[in-house]
Amino acid sequence: MKISYIFANGENSEVEVNEEIGTFILDSRREEDNLGRKERYHCYSMDAVKYEGVEYADDVTPERVLMLEGSNGELQEALESLTEVQRERVGRLADGLSINEIARREGVAPNAVMKSVKGVREKLKIFNSGTGGYSEIMP
Repeated sequence: MKISYIFANGENSEVEVNEEIGTFILDSRREEDNLGRKERYHCYSMDAVKYEGVEYADDVTPERVLMLEGSNGELQEALESLTEVQRERVGRLADGLSINEIARREGVAPNAVMKSVKGVREKLKIFNSGTGGYSEIMP
């Protein structure tokens, strides 16, 4: 049995192989072609967004919504465990204020604010390690 190979440069070459190996090679090529067609049929190009609309670009999936709902519930529980002062300070950090600015507005030493923020970190450690969600506001 002769098997034909087409190289990347366009050169064509034929190799003589026994029947068993030839059948295996042809079957694997057929499977590869079928898989390629299947993937092309089920996968969408990002260029489709131009023609089909934003529904192809939307990253909201049922799995993601469920994950976010669970994360939001855990975050809510973690935030409820904070004291009022800690909540206010974390809120100010989230608004972009620095530790020194928060201390100046409250009329306290920066170490007091830093200690409070450290306490918040400890309380949110489980949430942060589990979902990675709140670390961007924590300095």
